[in-house]
Amino acid sequence: MQTRTLGNHQIGAIGLGLMTFDQTGAQPRQQLLDTIRAALDAGVTLFDTADAYGPGDEKGADAQGENERLIASLLAELGAADQVVLATKGGHVRTEGGGWDTDSSADHLRGAVDASLQRLGVEQIALWQHHRPDAKVPYDEVISTLREIADSGKVDKVGLSNANPEQIRAAHAVLGDALVSVQNQFSPAFRSSAPEIDVCEQLGLAFLPWSPLGGLGDAKELAAKHPAFAEVAQARGVSAQQVALAWELAQSPCVIPIPGAKRPSSVQDSAAAADLELSAEELARLDG
Repeated sequence: MQTRTLGNHQIGAIGLGLMTFDQTGAQPRQQLLDTIRAALDAGVTLFDTADAYGPGDEKGADAQGENERLIASLLAELGAADQVVLATKGGHVRTEGGGWDTDSSADHLRGAVDASLQRLGVEQIALWQHHRPDAKVPYDEVISTLREIADSGKVDKVGLSNANPEQIRAAHAVLGDALVSVQNQFSPAFRSSAPEIDVCEQLGLAFLPWSPLGGLGDAKELAAKHPAFAEVAQARGVSAQQVALAWELAQSPCVIPIPGAKRPSSVQDSAAAADLELSAEELARLDG
């Protein structure tokens, strides 16, 4: 697999988004273990999670952190914790009754880092990301807290998520080399983050598209909803999902898609996109 740069790491050009629980809250542990093993075998070295990820909404706030615990235990079982760049996020919280909220107060973000350190079982988080802006906290205050977190030694590098170009530039001005990535939505169905990709390329940051295949439901329907991707896929003898990831990689050398996967076959197909080179004519069709 070709590689790309994330801070001081050379990693596989395709990462893996790990939300791991199905809608019922079930943990198909052996299946997930096989999926992570397949990802490692395919050269995937960036694994992305968040403290807000967990089982179905009915668990509410009790789900906070469960995904981190699960991923840490799976990597430990495989003896692979030192083979990956493990990224997590904080600032997006689960609430009672199955709701969601944001909390970017300095106390919460500092506490979120400490809690993630404990759940992941690491001495330092490789990449800790601010999950999303909080209307209750001015973004310059968030950036100040991120500077404090970066200086604490508890995280190696810092990232942003769901940030716009102005927020990215403001954070970079304060954080400098401590800021290495931006994680925003980008997919064949959601292309409005193109300006953020441009800013990341200008500033030397990695851009990590979340839901790069449109999310679980849309990923399955990608070929039907986006005929150009299906046509290129058919001509190449690959899946439309693989074409979509290759198209995203072609947007910029800073792009590192992080598709989700719960089965070995899915992660193997996604990883193969890193070596699928699309022609200028194909890219023009897909950009249209």
